[in-house]
Amino acid sequence: MSGASTIALAAHRRPRRISILGATGSVGQSTIDLLSRHPGAFQVEALTAQRNVERLAADARRLGARFAAIGDEARHADLKAALAGSGIEAGAGRAALIEAARRPADLTMAAIVGYAGLEPTMAAIEAGRIVALANKETLVAAGPLVVERVKACGATLLPVDSEHNAIFQVFDFARAERVSRILLTASGGPFRDAPAEALARVTPDQAIAHPVWSMGAKISVDSATLMNKGLELIEAAWLFPVPEPRIEVLIHPQSIVHSLVEYVDGSVLAQLGAPDMRTPIAYALGWPDRIAGPAPRLDLAAIGRLTFQAPDETRFPALRLARQALRAGGAAPAVLNAANEVAVEAFLGGRIGFLDIAALVASVLDEGPAGPLTSLESLRSVDRRARARANELAQKR
Repeated sequence: MSGASTIALAAHRRPRRISILGATGSVGQSTIDLLSRHPGAFQVEALTAQRNVERLAADARRLGARFAAIGDEARHADLKAALAGSGIEAGAGRAALIEAARRPADLTMAAIVGYAGLEPTMAAIEAGRIVALANKETLVAAGPLVVERVKACGATLLPVDSEHNAIFQVFDFARAERVSRILLTASGGPFRDAPAEALARVTPDQAIAHPVWSMGAKISVDSATLMNKGLELIEAAWLFPVPEPRIEVLIHPQSIVHSLVEYVDGSVLAQLGAPDMRTPIAYALGWPDRIAGPAPRLDLAAIGRLTFQAPDETRFPALRLARQALRAGGAAPAVLNAANEVAVEAFLGGRIGFLDIAALVASVLDEGPAGPLTSLESLRSVDRRARARANELAQKR
């Protein structure tokens, strides 16, 4: 999804300026790994983290960042001490995260997990940046607002989720009417073949042990419930001009085919690669060119089989809930996202069971229409109410 902002190939004659929002998370660390493999090609403007001062300061020093921001204001003094003598500016709190997003950069990697990443990502969009979007909740919660600001500010969105990045690489935007379907692939998570009765006994440790991908705890739980794929379905509906009924989900345990696009003539184009987030991140860092990446090369003969199956929405109702929210429109996806974040946190804290996650989200969604989404302030109000209600239900369970 692009506005007026593009990258001229001539830009590669100088180091490309980059800021990383969420530098200490899994996507942020994979981005930093790629930067270290291309010395001299990138100049780091800003790095942010929520609480991990030690990792943030070490990376800021190593990469020569100009600005580092910690979301937890209580750790401001610790960050300043860790950066003492380096010449790197230090900030803390919400305002500092937004400042990091607004600082001059050719590309901003938006990798803050969850709803917390919305405002900094919007700040980068409003600055007309090229935004490599790894924070799916931004489009899920605020899709219409994000799309409007991208167009108004001449920003560019490059999807970093492996599935959306795969679609982006094979989608003919110039002739979108020729696309008949989008097929989002999903690994199915660690419980795709588990009997229904076993799901009630799933522990947090089991849920975060993804069989293929290395991810943070929240995203791993979302993958286990298939809510991650539900959120990605909503994200795809905003990124690509294809109606919701023609966006389908396909379970693909090997995670080699990252998504597919079907055209009206029956041709199906897919992007394949090893399940390594550094591949889509490298694509975003190099776009519209490509840079070398360290992901293992595919050996299809050794893999032998690529299998696919339809998702089971009876055992994993999160996909159905996501479609329900997308069809309802307005602020319903924001309610879905808020309730899910509260439910996952409650599950990881041992306060509710695995099956309670989707049940809690369904209850909050079913309590009534969320109303229109007209501004960030209206979104904040919806988000607060949904979280409060989800917390009430979590305590009752």
